[in-house]
Amino acid sequence: MKKEILSIKDLSFEYDKDKEIFSKINLEMLEGEILGILGPSGIGKSSLLRLITGLERPKSGEISFKGEVLSGNNIFIPAYKRGIGLVLQEKVLFPHLNSLDNVKFGIKGTNKEKEDQALYFLRLLKADKFSNIFPNSLSGGEQQRVAIARALAPKPDLVLLDEPFSSLDQNLRGELRTDTRELFKKTNTSCIIVTHELEEAKSFCDKIVQLKEGNFIEM
Repeated sequence: MKKEILSIKDLSFEYDKDKEIFSKINLEMLEGEILGILGPSGIGKSSLLRLITGLERPKSGEISFKGEVLSGNNIFIPAYKRGIGLVLQEKVLFPHLNSLDNVKFGIKGTNKEKEDQALYFLRLLKADKFSNIFPNSLSGGEQQRVAIARALAPKPDLVLLDEPFSSLDQNLRGELRTDTRELFKKTNTSCIIVTHELEEAKSFCDKIVQLKEGNFIEM
């Protein structure tokens, strides 16, 4: 029986006082599960990912990861200690590093161990041929392959994807989506993907929830 990897209890968040983004939402996910979160722009999907990674603090409520409380009851574990991967829609590769060095960046170990691990994940994402190429010479799809490899290379138990395929053309989007899903399943990595497209969520996810009027509705 699969264990629970993430638990969100009565989570509330606001950017400004008296302007709550969502209130007392609850969510659980299992290890190895790919969860899709649907909803229109501005409803708080990206804010939720930022709360899980520790880039924002909640107004109230609790987030637990692998049985450890990350935030809640005067506890707040900073982002760099959480061990959760994040891939954004915007290209966030370091422009002064080639693809291999970008992926090596978050890996611990000797230089040889880092290089071997980085190459392994680049190969899985069919991006090893870009190893020595800098981001500004890569297409959008190629950059996203490198960004996903970088998120997975430190071997996190959970990776969050924020509209990672939306800037790509239809054919490229479908191919990268398939390759990414296969990789998550192969490595048994849990994943939350935020999207506003139902068809994308249906082809990529094991389970889909919709964020609507500040609460989750399972689909």
